[in-house]
Amino acid sequence: QMQLVESGGGSVQTGGSLRLSCTASGRTFGSRFMGWFRHPPGKERTFVALVSWSNGGTIYADSVKGRFTISRDTAKNTGYLQMNSLKPEDTAIYYCAVAAEVSRRPDDYNYWGQGTQVTVSS
Repeated sequence: QMQLVESGGGSVQTGGSLRLSCTASGRTFGSRFMGWFRHPPGKERTFVALVSWSNGGTIYADSVKGRFTISRDTAKNTGYLQMNSLKPEDTAIYYCAVAAEVSRRPDDYNYWGQGTQVTVSS
């Protein structure tokens, strides 16, 4: 089993920045992938970004390219999502998750964090 604990959410104004963290325990990452998803109110959970734990390769949703940066610190077993130039439409609960294969689909992720609220006001 792997446990994921997120932190770093909060409330900011349009144009502000936040950094989310996701720390894993219980199992080693190996060649897995860490993804970030978000669940806006009244909408479906959607893919935001993912990082390959083994080589640091990244994939982003078009809606966040150029504004968000995903990274990982293998020594700390922690992944990060740096969010800049935030917009009201970025408001959502953000979840980190871990999958065995590269994927944008939530169903392919085996382990999930508890979620952290991000609110962007205009």
